[in-house]
Amino acid sequence: MPTESRPPFPPFTHETAVEKVRKAEDGWNTRNPAQVALAYTPDSRWRNRSTFLNGRDEIVAFLTSKWEKERGYRLIKELWAFTGNRIAVRFAYEWQNDQGEWFRSYGNENWEFDPNGLMAVRHASINDVAITEAQRLFHWPQGRRPDAHPSLSDLGL
Repeated sequence: MPTESRPPFPPFTHETAVEKVRKAEDGWNTRNPAQVALAYTPDSRWRNRSTFLNGRDEIVAFLTSKWEKERGYRLIKELWAFTGNRIAVRFAYEWQNDQGEWFRSYGNENWEFDPNGLMAVRHASINDVAITEAQRLFHWPQGRRPDAHPSLSDLGL
């Protein structure tokens, strides 16, 4: 079996770290759990809030459940820091629950990559804030955020 890889590869430069963050954002905005899981090592370890996961099967199950609950999910990630095979990001995403209430979730993630560019470790801390529909800032059509859409910094988030 050929070795899986996901460029860009560590060690990261500023440019390749920014590229890696955008590729992760694009993947998550597909809301396709099986596709997203391929960016992680088969034995990837996660902490997402208070949930601990191991491996792609658990990642797929977690993301499937997440996106069934978080309707209209739209995410923006932004590079915070990087070194060697590690990247830190901050992010915000907006979503609607099944009662029609809107939320913006803010968080930070710490990522560690294997030499083939697959994420081996992901630690995420996330807080949810209720917002009104009028307070929403992420209005692009479902899927990839358009290149011209403001970043988190541009939006003051």
